[in-house]
Amino acid sequence: MIFLKIDSDIFRLNINDGVGYLTFNALSEIPFIRHAFSTKIGENTRTVHPMDMSFDHDDREAVTENYKSFCKAAGFDYTSLVASSQDHHTFVRVCTSAEKGVGIYREKDMLSVDGLVTIEPGLTLCTYYADCTPLFFVDTATHAIGLAHAGWRGTVGRIAGKVVATMRESFGTDPADLVCAIGPNIGKCCYEVDEPCAKHFYDLGPDSDKFVFPKADGKYMVDMLECNKQILIDSGVKPESITLGDLCTKCNSDLLWSHRATKGDRGTMSAFLRINHEN
Repeated sequence: MIFLKIDSDIFRLNINDGVGYLTFNALSEIPFIRHAFSTKIGENTRTVHPMDMSFDHDDREAVTENYKSFCKAAGFDYTSLVASSQDHHTFVRVCTSAEKGVGIYREKDMLSVDGLVTIEPGLTLCTYYADCTPLFFVDTATHAIGLAHAGWRGTVGRIAGKVVATMRESFGTDPADLVCAIGPNIGKCCYEVDEPCAKHFYDLGPDSDKFVFPKADGKYMVDMLECNKQILIDSGVKPESITLGDLCTKCNSDLLWSHRATKGDRGTMSAFLRINHEN
């Protein structure tokens, strides 16, 4: 395996069998999980967009090849995957081994699933991104895990808090035991929105000045990392247990897919998270 130097203090770029993927340094220290985030880097990809992980945008057989090569490189069992069915809402699905393959090599059986949680070892959760915000959740006490896709609608709908609540209700998670990681996503340097969109962020409460910044031209810059961090803190997660990414997808569009950088002509990246089988 090769580790390429990137301009980040938070992530490591791993290259294995010609496939590149990011890992959080903080999450890599947790021994009972495996995680990864895909990039554009991949050899022998047949998809129109390199290492496209979306069956909605490209040839199914070619995307399947990307999944299989990625899983081999990053250490996941392809047959263990279960995928979200995202539409920028806030439903969180509790997954079991009965859902293995759903959204990957089995047809989707639910619509509107932007969050996934499980407590079953060996089941790999999978969610999709191309500027939106990935949220990783790891319960250090019960060993439950969660992944969520937070677009702006999901963020202002507090999907981060809904994942925490679902893990508490389903697995007995204490939010104080959670370790969370956020990103990579479009950064506050590049995420410009109009006033109607900004109003939804302002409506989140008195801390909105930490993540909404008005511009002179009537537009606003939004920090999705900080916004989701504040929602996690409001949900009981300790601030020191939250890691914020430092790679903007638009600024790093040579490595990562960005909807805004490509004006929509893009592939899609995936986040992966699994509880390891006990030894």
